Amino acid sequence: MRKRLATATGALCALVLGASAMPASAHPSGGLRTVTGGLDGPRGVAALGHGATLVSETDGTVSLVREHRHRAATVRRLTRVPSTFAPAVAAGRHGLVYILSGGASPDESPKPPPNVVAASAKLFRWHEGWKKPHLLADIGAYQATDPDPYDLEKDPTDTNPFGVVALRNGDVLVSDAAGNDLLKVRPDGHVSTVAMLKPRTVTVPKGAGPPAGSKMPAEAVATSVTVGSDGFYYVGELRGFPATPGTSEIWRIRPGSHRAVCDPKKPNRSACKRYAAGLTSIVDLAPGRHGSIYAVTLSKKSWLAIEAKPPVPGAKIGGLFKVSPWGHHIRELAKHKLMLPGGADTTCDGRLYVTGPVFGPGALMRLRG
Repeated sequence: MRKRLATATGALCALVLGASAMPASAHPSGGLRTVTGGLDGPRGVAALGHGATLVSETDGTVSLVREHRHRAATVRRLTRVPSTFAPAVAAGRHGLVYILSGGASPDESPKPPPNVVAASAKLFRWHEGWKKPHLLADIGAYQATDPDPYDLEKDPTDTNPFGVVALRNGDVLVSDAAGNDLLKVRPDGHVSTVAMLKPRTVTVPKGAGPPAGSKMPAEAVATSVTVGSDGFYYVGELRGFPATPGTSEIWRIRPGSHRAVCDPKKPNRSACKRYAAGLTSIVDLAPGRHGSIYAVTLSKKSWLAIEAKPPVPGAKIGGLFKVSPWGHHIRELAKHKLMLPGGADTTCDGRLYVTGPVFGPGALMRLRG
């Protein structure tokens, strides 16, 4: 395994694992192209540069996809953590790959086969040559000692780690969609809280259950994290019940923060400031150039529209958006072409990769942002 680190995006934006370089003109601007299909519920994605990309699937498998000049992309299985939903993945220093498993109840956690570690609300790291991932941090155990002070569901120690990004100094950031916070994991496994996201009062949409037009608080649901070109941390929200469309926010958090509060009522008064608003059901973020951020939305009608019985027509159509600094301009890419997308990442040369659908047969796709 070889590595190359670059800092054009302020993060680890290139790490090469024996991949052949792709020509810069291989993709038309804004066009969407399938790199490889045949993936089962792909979600986690880490673009390594030079045509190499890490992708995770429903059963917890993490694979390396390599694009080639004159033949189809190849997919090589690297490792696995047992799962019923694709974990998040990130590439770090010295060839390390970080794998983040979400929370699961005991009856949802499959029994691991030989040479595979048990996984639930844990952060693992893996390197070429290792038989299985090594546990770095038990996120669930940490959250049991750090209850959410703004919890609305009477389960303040609930945890569902959902997003991950590796920093240049060896630390790892984890966004917890149930704990509604951003965590930092040091190379020795020590976990601390960087920021906490407070609920927001929203207007109940039609068909959600409570009277339409009424007001109620809704949790942030911190699904995603990335590092921008400015070096700041960015966290995206799904928005909890009633999942009102247009109420998901992106927060900009100062590096080095400890227990900063992201407060919708005071969005510009602390180390955590609101970067953008007006999005719906964000599930991933990726860094862009010149301070921009890419946001992946699971459904433009909201996650609740997907779960409705029957689902709301068009609920499976998700979105990929380029958000200019401080949300002054939001532009949709590959409009109407993404079904339940799960993740996105960028390379230093501006290529943008996206995965989906997160349920059932899916693919890794590429476009020029």
